[in-house]
Amino acid sequence: MDTLNNILEYELINIGEYKIRVYTIAIVILIFIITKVILWLINKTLFRKYKSKRIDEGNAYALFQIIKYIIWVIAIGFILDTIGIKVTILLAGSAALLVGIGLGLQQTFNDVISGIILLSERSVRINDVLEIDGDIVKIQNIGIRTSKGLNRDEISIIIPNSLITTNKVINWSHQTKKTRFKINVGVAYGSDVDLVIKVLEESTLEHPDIYDKTSIEARFVDFNNSSLDFQVLFFSENVFRINKVKSDIRKIINRKFIENKITIPFTQMDLHLKSNSTLPSKD
Repeated sequence: MDTLNNILEYELINIGEYKIRVYTIAIVILIFIITKVILWLINKTLFRKYKSKRIDEGNAYALFQIIKYIIWVIAIGFILDTIGIKVTILLAGSAALLVGIGLGLQQTFNDVISGIILLSERSVRINDVLEIDGDIVKIQNIGIRTSKGLNRDEISIIIPNSLITTNKVINWSHQTKKTRFKINVGVAYGSDVDLVIKVLEESTLEHPDIYDKTSIEARFVDFNNSSLDFQVLFFSENVFRINKVKSDIRKIINRKFIENKITIPFTQMDLHLKSNSTLPSKD
């Protein structure tokens, strides 16, 4: 027992009155392990509720992230106190330094506050599909400073949280799983309008990713310079891969237009040359 006490009391660092003993390191490791165990238990509890449908995935993730940051702040406070660093004295003594750091890291603090807002407000959740700066992104992770998403080109994008909270962002997943989309197409003048509308609706109806096939609607939109403009509208739940859905429908439309001898015009330009030179007269 005395041997164990001697080991625990062994001084690793001795600078004036400041000393770090073996038992100090042991307590720090114990605090770290207890913190990890507590977070593991909370994580298991929250996601057990998610799997039992008592709480959705986005709420479970947001709640866990907030709890995790709070627990780690408390744990770090205990660790600093254990090794003899008083947090209150440290903050008071470095007030001027913290002001300078705060000014230099103003944008970072803005992102952190935005992260706390996102996690607590839950206006954006994991697997939500957002339109940010013209790019469609599926959110994979919401951190305290940045969020990570995947765009339609399978490219991972790191997004500062302030960009989501301060800019105009369209959340395609916020209210409903189905969303209305449209495809525009022009046909040549002289085409049978009723036949074009019928072909557009039938072409869209063939695609398996169309939600509520009774809501498909084709419209005669406008008279253009070289075409009659049409639009077909439909609902789909495949928001993130909608460009692939639209491409497939366009291929079906093109095939049916060929079968029904419906022509898609292309822009033609006539060039007229006029000479202003005068020919010399013959005497």
